[in-house]
Amino acid sequence: MQIVFMNQMSGADESGHARSAQVWIGEEEGGWRLGWRSIEQEGDFFDEEWYEGNSWNELLCVYRHQLAKKLGEGFRPLIEGVFHESGENGGKSQVSQKLQCYSELYGSEELYTELCAWRRRKAASGRKAPYFIASNRVLRMISAFIPQTEEELLQLPGIGTSKASEHGAEWLEITSKIERTTSFPLDWVYSQLSEEVFLSWLYKQKEQKYKQELERFQIRRTMLLGIAEGASLAHLEERTSLSRRDLVEELEGLEKEGYDTEQLLQIELSAITETEQATVWRAFEELGDTFLKPVLQRVYGQAQTEKGEAEEIGGTEKLYERLRLLRIRFRRAEASKVKMS
Repeated sequence: MQIVFMNQMSGADESGHARSAQVWIGEEEGGWRLGWRSIEQEGDFFDEEWYEGNSWNELLCVYRHQLAKKLGEGFRPLIEGVFHESGENGGKSQVSQKLQCYSELYGSEELYTELCAWRRRKAASGRKAPYFIASNRVLRMISAFIPQTEEELLQLPGIGTSKASEHGAEWLEITSKIERTTSFPLDWVYSQLSEEVFLSWLYKQKEQKYKQELERFQIRRTMLLGIAEGASLAHLEERTSLSRRDLVEELEGLEKEGYDTEQLLQIELSAITETEQATVWRAFEELGDTFLKPVLQRVYGQAQTEKGEAEEIGGTEKLYERLRLLRIRFRRAEASKVKMS
């Protein structure tokens, strides 16, 4: 195996003892390997193989995810810049991140739980998803810094004048009952929060982000292999554990990126008559393909679709699925027209 990249890492364990490691990428017989070697003070070493395969893009996904985990555990590269992303080391972004870090590590769990309960009640009464009311990040901020006035609320990242106007009075009613030991403005956070604690937290955030990227890459690879093998959406549901709706969304993304999805479309649309497909096509031409509800009502009738939506029956969901699949073909045809003109 030929090593094409290696970086030395160093850190300390929970007892403060120094430790070192190496992260490496190797090439062997046209394939890629990725690994980690922990080196003990006595000279012993322990290897972890993170990846072996032919996909450089998948290797990079695994590399970012696994390295973020190690950095979160306290390892640091001897060569700086190995894991740097533009804009992460300064400016408003880092100010907001440090406040978020402090709020997640030192916020009141009891107050956060109470705020989450408030959000659930608010979402239920307004028939909205909870994240439309307030994000977890915002509620963590409130639970950590316990604002007592609207002016203080507006100093928290993620709370603008609109949110403060809409929910501020209810938030302040909850926080006014709690005695706090810190104050506003929040400049004290930046000196009280150690750089090492902040960096470890930051890399934990990266770990979650890159884990999601890796999972999505693996799902897309599974889908592409399935499409090539003639799998249906039902088969892909079993292979990926995604819902049909999520699979169609991923399919739309693959089509946009230039992958060939026609084999799967043929399988799923084979039960739809040519007459129905032609009717849907004309509706796209006349109404556009941005919004599906007008097309649904034009093709299948308003009374039927309204009843389906009201009762949340599977039939309406299936009709929307058909339209999304046919829209992939329609958009492909429209893009070809543009290229030829």
